[in-house]
Amino acid sequence: MLFSVQLFARARDLAGAPVVELNLPVGATVADLRIELGRRCPDLAPLSPRLLVAVGQAYARDTDPLPAGGEIACFPPVSGG
Repeated sequence: MLFSVQLFARARDLAGAPVVELNLPVGATVADLRIELGRRCPDLAPLSPRLLVAVGQAYARDTDPLPAGGEIACFPPVSGG
């Protein structure tokens, strides 16, 4: 299945695009998405394990499945004070 992944902030800069299209098998999880995102965008690979991944309107865990046609967004971790 084809997934459009929206990237924000540093993730977008490292990938060189605001959206990345990933082809993943049916039943793929957020963890699978992280792996494929790192393969597809090697400069993003070091940040990939720490990205916050949202599916729809909620943050997702690595074990969560990716729904067909679901909205997926990735945000780098934020720190500050």
